[in-house]
Amino acid sequence: MVRTLQKLSDARAKSDALKPGRHSDGGGLYLNVSPSGSKSWLFMWVRNGKRREMGFGAYPGITLASARRKAIEYRAAVAEGRDPIAEKAKDAEPTFGECADKFLASMEASWRNDKHRAQWRMTLTEYCGTIRTKRVSEVGTDEVLEILLPIWNSKPETASRLRGRIERVLDFAKAKGWRTGENPALWRGHLKNVLPARQRLSRGHHAAMPYVDVPPFIKRLRNAEAMAARALEFLILTAARSGEVYGAEWSEFDLDKALWVIPAERMKAAVEHRVPLSPPALDIVKSLYESRLSNRYVFPGQRTNRPLSSAAMEMLMRRMKVDAYTVHGFRSAFRDFAGDETGFPREIAEAALSHRVGDATERAYRRADAVEKRRKLMSAWAAFCTAEKKHRAIQLVA
Repeated sequence: MVRTLQKLSDARAKSDALKPGRHSDGGGLYLNVSPSGSKSWLFMWVRNGKRREMGFGAYPGITLASARRKAIEYRAAVAEGRDPIAEKAKDAEPTFGECADKFLASMEASWRNDKHRAQWRMTLTEYCGTIRTKRVSEVGTDEVLEILLPIWNSKPETASRLRGRIERVLDFAKAKGWRTGENPALWRGHLKNVLPARQRLSRGHHAAMPYVDVPPFIKRLRNAEAMAARALEFLILTAARSGEVYGAEWSEFDLDKALWVIPAERMKAAVEHRVPLSPPALDIVKSLYESRLSNRYVFPGQRTNRPLSSAAMEMLMRRMKVDAYTVHGFRSAFRDFAGDETGFPREIAEAALSHRVGDATERAYRRADAVEKRRKLMSAWAAFCTAEKKHRAIQLVA
């Protein structure tokens, strides 16, 4: 039997003469009139022999045409065995924290790398604790300022990125229909009038720990049991980039030759890089040798065959209260040490950082002996970092 649809008309729905009760439009859609005269929409259906009903808004806020479109969606859901009530609950307004998680999930495919993803998640979690439990529509300018003001001057880069990320989450919420009005995290025309302009850092420079402070920091790292501490010490001793360390696999190491060969596809310059391992760096790798049986990564994470989180070293520095410096900055500390404390040629220090020096002919000529020259430099750096006095004499040997 075919059910009649669209029984109601706009004129009848608007009429004050409608008696209290349910007035069918067909197909499970009803306009419910209360004893006081207020009107709202109901959708009714039968599931497993039981009648179910769901309200979905007041009339005329939701027009007759809009209600019919909704009813079509609900009928399709019922026909497919889905539950309109459960699906409506999923679309209910989330908290800021839930909204942020939904936004991050929606952007998963666009992240450049694991580190980028982890940075977004960390800032929207660690710094947004005061608003994560608030309904996303309740987040206003005061709440955003409460988060930003404590770090606006002390951590300008972090604060600026955080503001932009909160703005993106709130724009996402608006697009989903969970909030309306101006975005309280908007900079131009809004927060720009409240917060002072931040001092921009020079592009390409990372806050570096002075090399004279590295040895005592290494001692602190050695007292920490975390895998991130082993990875960070190894990074310092090898002057490597964080991505190179996180992605280091056992297949890249020749422990007999004390050599780490990073394949071209993992290098910034897309050129294979050979890293001579100083005795302390080699000791770190050997201490983790047993883990190769369960994880191909030298610095394994908690999940099987996965490396450490790409934010692990950064988070460790934060816990150790040295987050005024960056992980990448240890490369600068190494370079300053090489220039100030040793007589090694500039090109050897630059090669240790996997920087290209000179033209192709010069690089080809130096390739044969650069690794062993760099081994002396890396041993000098390791001796300085670990305060092994018996090795200190090598520092000035080129």
